[in-house]
Amino acid sequence: MTVSSTLYDGPQGQLLLAVRNGGEVVRVAFVDGAPNVEEDWVRNDGALVSLVRQLDEYFAGERTEFELALAPEGTPFQLEVWEALRAIPYGETISYGELASRVGRPGAARAVGAANGRNPLSIVVPCHRVIGANGTLTGFGGGLGWKRCLLELEAGRSTLPMRV
Repeated sequence: MTVSSTLYDGPQGQLLLAVRNGGEVVRVAFVDGAPNVEEDWVRNDGALVSLVRQLDEYFAGERTEFELALAPEGTPFQLEVWEALRAIPYGETISYGELASRVGRPGAARAVGAANGRNPLSIVVPCHRVIGANGTLTGFGGGLGWKRCLLELEAGRSTLPMRV
């Protein structure tokens, strides 16, 4: 199994992108310092053309849903939470408590928050759409600057420059 990766210059910093078998997305991660590239991954920008194009379209405000084969690895609970994240519509937000209810575990907001924080497919699986119960922005893997940027883009309050 070959995993191809590349770095992507996003509006708030770099993202590490990785696909398996030429198309299944396994990683969209924020880079803070040195990218966390697995030892057996190979750099192959050509294998990530579809993912890069869709991210470009998203950041340009032209795409509201991603059409990609996703292959995140996690526990059954994490996979369930990540699938529920995909059901949050573009431009909308929900609380961790609401997300817990949506996966049939009301009262498990902390566990849902932990699963949300381990999402290996940031942006594509929109963990940024989950906010605090009082409407505040809470922790985010890429930092609150990224989260604010993504939510403002989806609310139509900002446009982001295209990647060069």
